[in-house]
Amino acid sequence: MTKNYLLATALSCLLLSAKAQTGWKPVGGRIMTPWAEKINPASPLPEYPRPQLVRANNWKNLNGLWDYSITDKNAEAPKSYQGKILVPFAVESALSGVGKTLDKNNLLWHKTSFAIPSSMKNTILLHFGAVDWKTDIWLNGQKVGTHEGGFDPFSFDITAFVKKGGKQELVISVWDPTDEGPQPRGKQVKKPEGIWYTPVSGIWQTVWLESVPKSYIASTRQTPDIDTKTLAVSADVQSALAGDKLRVTAFDGKTKVAEQEVEASEEASLPIANPKLWTPNSPFLYDLKVAVLRNGKVIDEVSSYFAMRKSSMGPDKEGTQRMLLNNQFVFQYGPLDQGWWPDGLYTPPTYEAMAFDIIKTKEMGFNMIRKHIKVEPARWYYECDKLGILVWQDMPSGDLGNHWEPKLGQMGGTDKDRTPESEGYYRKEWEKIMKDLHNFPSIVVWTPFNEAWGQFKTKEIAEWTKKMDPSRLVNSASGGNHVITGDIVDLHHYPDPQMPRPDLFGPTHAVVLGEFGGLGLPIKEHTWLQDKNWGYGKLFENTEELFKRYSSFMDRMDFLITKGLSAAVYTQTTDVENETNGLMTYDRKVIKVPVEKLKAVTDKLYTHSSVMP
Repeated sequence: MTKNYLLATALSCLLLSAKAQTGWKPVGGRIMTPWAEKINPASPLPEYPRPQLVRANNWKNLNGLWDYSITDKNAEAPKSYQGKILVPFAVESALSGVGKTLDKNNLLWHKTSFAIPSSMKNTILLHFGAVDWKTDIWLNGQKVGTHEGGFDPFSFDITAFVKKGGKQELVISVWDPTDEGPQPRGKQVKKPEGIWYTPVSGIWQTVWLESVPKSYIASTRQTPDIDTKTLAVSADVQSALAGDKLRVTAFDGKTKVAEQEVEASEEASLPIANPKLWTPNSPFLYDLKVAVLRNGKVIDEVSSYFAMRKSSMGPDKEGTQRMLLNNQFVFQYGPLDQGWWPDGLYTPPTYEAMAFDIIKTKEMGFNMIRKHIKVEPARWYYECDKLGILVWQDMPSGDLGNHWEPKLGQMGGTDKDRTPESEGYYRKEWEKIMKDLHNFPSIVVWTPFNEAWGQFKTKEIAEWTKKMDPSRLVNSASGGNHVITGDIVDLHHYPDPQMPRPDLFGPTHAVVLGEFGGLGLPIKEHTWLQDKNWGYGKLFENTEELFKRYSSFMDRMDFLITKGLSAAVYTQTTDVENETNGLMTYDRKVIKVPVEKLKAVTDKLYTHSSVMP
């Protein structure tokens, strides 16, 4: 026997033992990914969750089996709980071990207890990667706080609530009205069908503890400028004192390339000589250290990283605006990526599973991903940064209008349908999402609206988005009610590739094909449902037919690029529920067309640099 075989066998035995001891098992009756079997219920998703702000040795992962209960919306915390739930998997998912659906009249309760390691001193922070939707938190019977938002990370200082020694009891309640509330909720609906999917309620990203000094770095903001060869860095330093300094140091590997000290409240500007530019073909990442100094002594320090890259526009030889990367035209082509899993819904079963989708996307020949109506955990963007995948980030939809119904392809939502309450939730969460994701260099486009779903005040929102982050392009309404604002005009056209008219929009806006394709091929024993599977157009019967049509699309795309097309998005990465139009099955067990064949017909799309002056 090989050493690897013995290690794999030992690991498998340990996982089986852990599952037997806890009594946890996934809910049956659904297809599962290969990684579901690799989950250790004692330690699911154990990786450090925040790669852009790392303090490596003073954190504790709280994922695992918690108590859960579902009560009436107005109920107090339960005295006894109904069973166990595997955090961080949503209560509706198979991997939660529960598989129950909430409604707007329910509260979902989670409870766990934990000890704080003796090494974790000073200020104790409790972090949540994401909880959908309204979260109330108690520690040791005392109310810590409330958070509203289903896609953004949040934290609370729990130092004042911690008992000395012994176990700490954490209780949270979650209210999630899904599609019966005013909040952003993406593609979740109570009655899934067509392009609308199973609800996701409760904790769906990692929960963790961190100890920090009394004065500490809560966040950083890093913005590269390749034209001036500088990196702007600022930090939110909590409880800073007068005279505190911020020291920012950039590294190429182990070689220091720049360092600067400024006042803690000021922005540093690091000169990056001879910058190595980040591209899909060469995704170079610099390391970064940011420290708070008091009287010359380091009182807090975090590690991060950055890339030198630029997202902008410029005219080609015909005067049509083109999307540029590092001042060069690079055709951006990638799949619509919903980020759903048959076993974990919003949450990948393992980190390996999450990385698998991105790796396969790259192998298929794509250089971009449109992250569709969802925000991913921070480590997803980290993988894109490392692998060299451009990202278009959507804002999750919500409040689709008073007359909207979840039917296939139906659009809806106008200014008059937005309530002030829902507008407030939209603005608050979109601003937080942009701030939280700002430092990831892979993100090159922000998309506030999709297909008129809850679209409102388009010009105002697009301009506000651009003001929040001038370093990226704004796709104001992907396939929606087009208003000449932002940087991009975006057409959706199924199944074959088409484009907006460059003579109408090209002088001021880049023109892109934000969705096309959707070629459907159900694979027996790998579908979410036995029937009602669909794609955009007639379902194909075999891989050869599908690939022949896809290849013809690439020929058409090659022509459209010469006429002014800057980017395109193919629907989609994987099947999702009863959509069978993915390049992979929903369970990721079948890649419908070999990646080598896909890449061979895609590569020609990246050979059009000659269109520029």
